[in-house]
Amino acid sequence: MEYDFLSPVDASLVQFGRQLSGQHFGSKIIMHTDSDFPNLDQINIAIIGVTENRGTGSGWAQSDLSAIRKELYSLFPGNWDLSVADLGDIIPGESVGDTYFAVRGVVAALVKRKVLPIVIGGSQDLTYAIYRAYDSLEQMVNLVAIDSKFDLGKDDDTISAGSYLSKIVLEEPNNLFNFSNLGFQTYYNSQEEIDLIEKLFFDAYRLGEISSNISLAEPVLRDADIVSVDLTSIKSSDSANNVIFTPNGFDGKEICALARYAGISDRVSVLGVFNHNSTKSEAVLIAQIVWYFIEGYHYRSNEYPFSNKEQYLKYIVPLEDHQLIFYKSNRSDRWWIEIPFISPGNNKLKRNTLLPCSYEEYLSATNQELPERWWKAQRKNILL
Repeated sequence: MEYDFLSPVDASLVQFGRQLSGQHFGSKIIMHTDSDFPNLDQINIAIIGVTENRGTGSGWAQSDLSAIRKELYSLFPGNWDLSVADLGDIIPGESVGDTYFAVRGVVAALVKRKVLPIVIGGSQDLTYAIYRAYDSLEQMVNLVAIDSKFDLGKDDDTISAGSYLSKIVLEEPNNLFNFSNLGFQTYYNSQEEIDLIEKLFFDAYRLGEISSNISLAEPVLRDADIVSVDLTSIKSSDSANNVIFTPNGFDGKEICALARYAGISDRVSVLGVFNHNSTKSEAVLIAQIVWYFIEGYHYRSNEYPFSNKEQYLKYIVPLEDHQLIFYKSNRSDRWWIEIPFISPGNNKLKRNTLLPCSYEEYLSATNQELPERWWKAQRKNILL
């Protein structure tokens, strides 16, 4: 079975959790122990550690996730109506490919059972293994990376934390419909990489854009299947990253807000948190990122997939060459824009679909401005 790749939570951590009060998170998490494996039929979210760090190159020790678990167990949960399990760790295989195989199998098995994995690594190239887990699910995938870099690398690069996206884009089967980056910093990315992101009709938002208006990220994360967080996108003064110093980046409040947006998305089915430098200070922040994601999950409104249109207000906006159709939820006040099916044609999407958007994008459309994300989605829908 795929779950054989999972080693139990260390006995000292199990004991630590049991010694906490009944109000702490650690006393409520169902743990994979030496003698017991959680009944996944009763689990909503599963925490998985992956200590594989070879994708980062030299200078990074193998991840120690015990400090993260202690910090997470020590937090107090909200009034959450859900069950969380800690399934333990995937230990690095003899080769990095062996680790990818294990991650792929475990994530695919959990997603098929409607259990949402939170994967704590480990190097960010594990995002590739998570993406490949969707091969057996036979669906197009939207990937969002919270990262200061695009991680495209060079064509001849072996897969690593700095080049995994090239592998995802180029390798068959290609199940990637869209990639979005939140928080890239221009001086860390070559103009060639920036041009390629634009040529592929992917979405990229500079750090300053998101920091000045964090709500820009909500529709992007609402449309994601996989969210991959690179901890080096957080400025070192907040993350205490002593391996790679980053003077600029998201602060602790912003990264937790993004995690909550990801959790509240009905579509997100995997969260990955990567490039942990094994310091205690960063462990505190990671625990809070996970906490806010779970908090968001609790408040999901179950508006995806879009079903009963009676719960939505429909707005038709005529433009010179297009007619845009928007929907607003009566329940959450969130907005979507329709991407029409183009026939005849060779389309990635086989029917009309809805793209999450913001109220501001609706207002721009009423001023005869075509939403850029809608236009890019249209272009990606047609296989050239």
